[in-house]
Amino acid sequence: MISKIGQIMLYVNDQDAAIKFWTEKLGFAVKAEEDNGQGLRWIEIAPSFDSETSIVLHNKDFVAKMSPELNLGTPSLLFYSDNLEEFRSDLSNKNVVVGEIVEMPSGKVFNFADDEENYFAVMEK
Repeated sequence: MISKIGQIMLYVNDQDAAIKFWTEKLGFAVKAEEDNGQGLRWIEIAPSFDSETSIVLHNKDFVAKMSPELNLGTPSLLFYSDNLEEFRSDLSNKNVVVGEIVEMPSGKVFNFADDEENYFAVMEK
């Protein structure tokens, strides 16, 4: 039986740029970083050190060569924010591509893109 979601794998082209994006622009923390010295490097990031669910940044090219059968597409992620307008404004001021805030049946939401043009959504909760 599954009790919770632990990690979400995000395959990126440039791990260092991805770390910079998620930490400097979104305020995420680096929880762990591993490198086997043979090309397999992964970085665990999360909104805070005590977050139960985290994102693991993997090198897309390396994983594709190691496991060509894997789907390396970007997962569709929905994040929550306590103050959507302020968060959107902050991202925009940091030159993050952001969409307009739209009203959905479940609440206000907008999307943003990372530096590799992967889109994610944020909902006010």
